[in-house]
Amino acid sequence: MIRELADEFLTLAEKQGATMPLVVGNRLVGTSLVSTGEMTQGRAHLDRAIALYDPAQHRPLGVRFSQDIRVATLSYRAMVLWKLGYPEGALADADRAIRDAREIGQAASLMAALTLTSLSQIHCGNYAIANAQLGEVITLSNEKGAVFWKVGGMLVQGCLFATTSKASDAVRAITSGLSSWRATGTTVWIPTFLSYLTRAYAELGQFGEASRCISEAIIAVQTTKESWYEIDIHRIAGEIALKSPEPNAAEAEAYFERALAVARQQQAKSWELRAAMSMARLWRSQGKTQQAREQLAPVYGWFTEGFDTLDLKEAKMLLEELHA
Repeated sequence: MIRELADEFLTLAEKQGATMPLVVGNRLVGTSLVSTGEMTQGRAHLDRAIALYDPAQHRPLGVRFSQDIRVATLSYRAMVLWKLGYPEGALADADRAIRDAREIGQAASLMAALTLTSLSQIHCGNYAIANAQLGEVITLSNEKGAVFWKVGGMLVQGCLFATTSKASDAVRAITSGLSSWRATGTTVWIPTFLSYLTRAYAELGQFGEASRCISEAIIAVQTTKESWYEIDIHRIAGEIALKSPEPNAAEAEAYFERALAVARQQQAKSWELRAAMSMARLWRSQGKTQQAREQLAPVYGWFTEGFDTLDLKEAKMLLEELHA
């Protein structure tokens, strides 16, 4: 439904020919495409929105749309670039979004940028930066009475907790945040938050809750078609199958295969790298060292940047171990 409305808006904007509607239309279509897993097409529209944006003309629209269009578009494109395998480009967009938001001086734009780009920082392993940004979001949202961004900041902070072995804090933040999030009637990003909640429950040894959450995440993706996090949801489901009290390697392998297939379909190289590492570790544990190496090496070899980010460092180390 959202995709259809976005397409209709852009079609009308193209007929009208004015720049402002084209900026908005490309931002809407780009965001909806990204959310449904069409990364390269979505990026093209986000690129166009940014290229058409004129600060002198379009910054005043931030009041009408509650946040600056370029700040929002840069924040989303940062996530897209990371998924497509360009971590350095992602971090450059994240930094630019926050710099623009501070220059504009609009609290809503800054809260949006800090919250959204924190996910890109988490993906790249920049946990201290993400933590500082989320702390600023929560402080600013309290000052402004901005409940939406307070809850959003709390949820992303929960994702950070889950990633940095603070499982109890993660469960507390995400479960509390989800209750408030769902109370608004929205379903956006729920699969993402559930995937991090799954990781936290698994770390605490609560595999029943972990299985429930990851199943709910998979169903949510199927129901809402919000598939931009689908790949890692399947990968995490595979990890849960391996770590549970009754490990099931065949089930885990099937989940990893599904993650890899979706990653290739979406051209999401960073997600593909994570799934390839999970599969390689499984196969190594089964004595299939050559298959593990052949799985991981081509994916790692595709990358041309971001070698100082966490995933690429881990992939390099794993490949070295597989060659030993």
